Amino acid sequence: MLTEEQIRTSLDEVFVPSVMRSISDLNLVRDISISDQSVKITLASTALNTGTKDWLKDRIGEALAKLDDKSEITVDYTEATPAELNEIGSVVAVMSGKGGVGKSLVAGLAAVALKRRNYKVGILDADITGPSIPKVFGITDRPAGSESGILPVTSKSGIEIMSINLLLPAEEEAVIWRGPLIARAITQFWEEVLWGKLDYLIVDLPPGTADAPLTVMQTLPVSGVIIVYTPQDLTAMIVKKAVKMAQKMEKPILGVIENMSYLYVAEIDKKIELFGKSQGDEMSKAANAPLLGQLPIDPELARLCDEGNIEIYQSEIMDQIGESLSKIAPA
Repeated sequence: MLTEEQIRTSLDEVFVPSVMRSISDLNLVRDISISDQSVKITLASTALNTGTKDWLKDRIGEALAKLDDKSEITVDYTEATPAELNEIGSVVAVMSGKGGVGKSLVAGLAAVALKRRNYKVGILDADITGPSIPKVFGITDRPAGSESGILPVTSKSGIEIMSINLLLPAEEEAVIWRGPLIARAITQFWEEVLWGKLDYLIVDLPPGTADAPLTVMQTLPVSGVIIVYTPQDLTAMIVKKAVKMAQKMEKPILGVIENMSYLYVAEIDKKIELFGKSQGDEMSKAANAPLLGQLPIDPELARLCDEGNIEIYQSEIMDQIGESLSKIAPA
């Protein structure tokens, strides 16, 4: 007779076709009942259309028949909301008081770095009016799902992504919404998307300290915040407003990252600080948090982002960010 351990191991290999994640990773397995020569599996029907549900029934039957072709296999479905199924270890918000400092870049690099350390990672693109995460990951597929929920789109390396740009008729389409609608969209991305089991959910915030960041801080169980800035005095002054917001909302600041810190010229083996002297020490003290890294101006990284290939970027700073995050924000 089949054991529950055998069944769960087998179900780990049954994948939902639209996202290529197992039904176990999506936390769809609700109950396993074993008696005599029969096995009954109950799955949540969340975000699954009729065709997918029938397909999963067949795959589960085939998988378990390989272990025991004498047992009668029954697969039933039950209703559940995405919020009831989602199990997320750490929610990390990437923010800055100013636009154009590289929040989306840092969010993407952080997700890739954590994925390379074998964590299960997702990105919630909360920059509703200026989404760029799908572009840097080269994603154009529309999310699948049903009336009961939405399935995020999976990147090439297996990072789960949800962004308003994936729902628009064209990526250039403008989102001309007032604050309440933007806040509602962010809330839906949290409550109505089936993230399943994730070690980390990286939230890419828009600039400023208004509606969208406030919604994330108040609605999501944010484990900590990463502050992104560039070396200019003006930028540092504005970014400190984001630091103050995180502190007032009692959200721990995990660290600060300086983007566009320098340009390395290999021919003369020299780092040129195009935007002025590094403000790493000052920002670290202002945030009362460690300096997680200093990202250079790297034409290769810019090219890969334009091509949608951020996941193949290699650098020591990425390893440093991944290692630091896994320590200060354990999954």
